[in-house]
Amino acid sequence: MTNHIVLFEPQIPANTGNIARTCAATNSPLHLIEPLGFETDDKHLKRAGLDYWNDVNIMYHKDLAAFLTYLEDRPIHLITKFANKTYSQIDYTDNQDHYFMFGKETTGLPETFMRENEEKCLRIPMNDEHVRSLNLSNTVALVVYEALRQQDFPALELKHHYENDKID
Repeated sequence: MTNHIVLFEPQIPANTGNIARTCAATNSPLHLIEPLGFETDDKHLKRAGLDYWNDVNIMYHKDLAAFLTYLEDRPIHLITKFANKTYSQIDYTDNQDHYFMFGKETTGLPETFMRENEEKCLRIPMNDEHVRSLNLSNTVALVVYEALRQQDFPALELKHHYENDKID
């Protein structure tokens, strides 16, 4: 059971870098659907991901169609504010891989694609009167950690002792 993060045409390198760090921390493969709004050697991308890039399993897909061919019939969850179910209403403990797809920062996921897959759309509750959307990297962290919480944080350290531990 693995949680996969899928970014549809990400545009802001710092967001993708932060998401890569979250992927490294959660053992989540990162799928990038092209075109990207930056080069993967972008200094802002590298700075946000720091030295975690070697610990992330990154897969590139040339477009949405190529990703969907790769996906086959595996479960996918489309994270969007245009959904009737919330991300926390789903049971992620079914021993299957889960793919969480997030749209590009400016326009989200393609409307036609969401309409064709409405039953797969999930929302993070928020006050829509005050905020248009949440930051992409924050959204990824919220969703993947909910899935991991339900799965009892498999292969993650619940405690760790550091040599210079500040609370020991």
